[in-house]
Amino acid sequence: MNIKIRLSFQFTLIVAGILLFFSALVYYFSYSSQLTKFRENLYNNAKSSVTILIDVAEVDSSLMKKIQQSTISRFQEELAITDSAFNIVYENDIDFLADRETLSEVARNYVNFFSVKGKDGVCFSHLSKNRSFYVYAMAYDRSRIDSLAELRKFLFWSILFSILLSVLMSYLFATRAMKPISRIIKSVKEINSLKLNTRLDEGDKKDEIAQLAITFNDLLSDLEIAFRNQEDFVSNASHELRTPLSVMISECDYVLSQNRSNEEYVKHLTEIESDLKKLNTLLNNLLELAQLKRDQPMALSRVRIDEVVFNSIFQIKNKYPGRKIVPKIEYPENENDLFINGNEGLLTLAFNNLLDNACKFSAEEITVGFLITEDFINLTFEDKGIGIPQVEINDIYRPFSRASNVKFIGGFGIGLSLVSKIMEIHNAEMIIKSEVNKGTSIEITFRHYTGQNRN
Repeated sequence: MNIKIRLSFQFTLIVAGILLFFSALVYYFSYSSQLTKFRENLYNNAKSSVTILIDVAEVDSSLMKKIQQSTISRFQEELAITDSAFNIVYENDIDFLADRETLSEVARNYVNFFSVKGKDGVCFSHLSKNRSFYVYAMAYDRSRIDSLAELRKFLFWSILFSILLSVLMSYLFATRAMKPISRIIKSVKEINSLKLNTRLDEGDKKDEIAQLAITFNDLLSDLEIAFRNQEDFVSNASHELRTPLSVMISECDYVLSQNRSNEEYVKHLTEIESDLKKLNTLLNNLLELAQLKRDQPMALSRVRIDEVVFNSIFQIKNKYPGRKIVPKIEYPENENDLFINGNEGLLTLAFNNLLDNACKFSAEEITVGFLITEDFINLTFEDKGIGIPQVEINDIYRPFSRASNVKFIGGFGIGLSLVSKIMEIHNAEMIIKSEVNKGTSIEITFRHYTGQNRN
């Protein structure tokens, strides 16, 4: 059952329930009103009759019957008057009231209304000349029976017509309400991996369906970016992997094409080894980047930031002997201010990449500054190298993206992507400031250790 039919069915049930409820109320109040009015008339007529018969000496039973026969308008009306011992003093066309047991059962010292097999009756006591009488009157209310029958017929056809109308109207309204969703479904069916730039109509951007379209468009934007990044990544990775492999294959073909001297073999094997090391570095970086992009929570623990930085400086100095890397730190009074929530292995990888880039693109002194405040630890990696063009700074976070002025310097363009992702895991803010031929400054801000061991 689709949503349109389900909504129509549910709406029809609600309408039917409401109509039945109010129809029952109308019928009940109509019945009660007519019954009350009939009983009051019956009581008043019976009281008038007993007053005339008992209290007026000139009126006897025969005259009273003639009066009643000329004035009775109710169907099968019965009238009976008894003494306190339920002996009939006066009767007129009695049927149910002929039963002494019925007379005694309904007798009261006050007005008592009762019903016997569809006939409505009233019984009350009447005191005259120190004698107590019971007055009984009964009749069928043909007017009420006929009017209620007409009312039932009217309510039945009204409810039936209203339900049929509600079925039609609810289906039309459900169809109209579902039109935007149908358009969304049609548009979504046309979207595939080749048409991720397609967007849904967001309408007035106010109702829930418009919000659904907006949310879906946001998802499409994210998917489009993810697919584009994936395509770029695969394209760049295949290019970067193909180049060293092609060089090594060519080198091997050249060496194997004829006999060489030992010196030539050593020379070519050394070049192949160098290419293999570059390829190994590239593969490791790709694997690390892919691992970080899984968005799985990383275990964070209490890490002393200065020790991690000094360890990275030591490793990079071994790689670039003779390079001057100067840490500038003013230690705080409280040693705990040097601790952050971090993953030592990932931080070492990030700092190694930053220092390696600084050494690669600058021949001058490199400084690592520490600024420790009450809530934060700010690290600054600064070099006096070739810098990055201002318009390209936002692009260097993408894998395999490199600045236009480093084409002739070795590298793969993965380092800053790794660093950016690692800083994101640590909830650290990273800002890059750079000027061409003046140098680059990278500022990273960490929060102090909070005792939480999860990101």
